[in-house]
Amino acid sequence: MSEIEYDEQLITKTRHKMKPPQSYKVLLHNDNYTTMEFVVFILETVFKKSLEEATQIMFHVHEYGIGVCGSYSFEVAETKVESVHGLAEQHEYPLQATMEEN
Repeated sequence: MSEIEYDEQLITKTRHKMKPPQSYKVLLHNDNYTTMEFVVFILETVFKKSLEEATQIMFHVHEYGIGVCGSYSFEVAETKVESVHGLAEQHEYPLQATMEEN
């Protein structure tokens, strides 16, 4: 290959578009044993909700059987679900939290 041919060749660089990280909803499930006060406590401490917002979410969970606590990265959502289960177990409540992809 001559020097002239080499100079005429183009070198291209492909840019890969990065996707934003997938987010996951953390859900609380209603049961017949966990008190409303404890659910509000969980929402305030684990999910950092205000008393007003925690109360609204708690009533939604109570009325519809399930409610969204927030949307997080996989690792954060997983940690919050584990925190809910740990606190519920410590206080002897069967409160369940799950996560699902947004």
